[in-house]
Amino acid sequence: MEVFAEFLSKIENEEHRARTEEVLNWVKEKYPNLVPEIKWNQPTFTDHGTFIISFSVSKQHLAFSPETAGIVHFSEEILQAGYTHTKMLVRFPWNKPVNYELLEKIIDYNIADKADCTTFWRK
Repeated sequence: MEVFAEFLSKIENEEHRARTEEVLNWVKEKYPNLVPEIKWNQPTFTDHGTFIISFSVSKQHLAFSPETAGIVHFSEEILQAGYTHTKMLVRFPWNKPVNYELLEKIIDYNIADKADCTTFWRK
């Protein structure tokens, strides 16, 4: 995905870059109708002009943000999967595998919940 090439090139740790690219490619393949974009210097996927999910990278984890509603709705599952979260993001530690089943549930939830949304963010 050319749109994320510059973002990925700036990730110095090769393993972190590969993991991030893997996750972004998974999202694009699983959800071909989502639009990949860079927003706020982060890989973001939108649907009919509304935010669905974005990703960010730190030394300790790959984080994703499905908006607060997505985190609240799946908070128990996130914790049961062994991940931590804040009000705005969920952390996938580099030393643990990505739980794609959980990620899929959260993305599916946002797509369905925002199907009639006419704004970028939930109101």
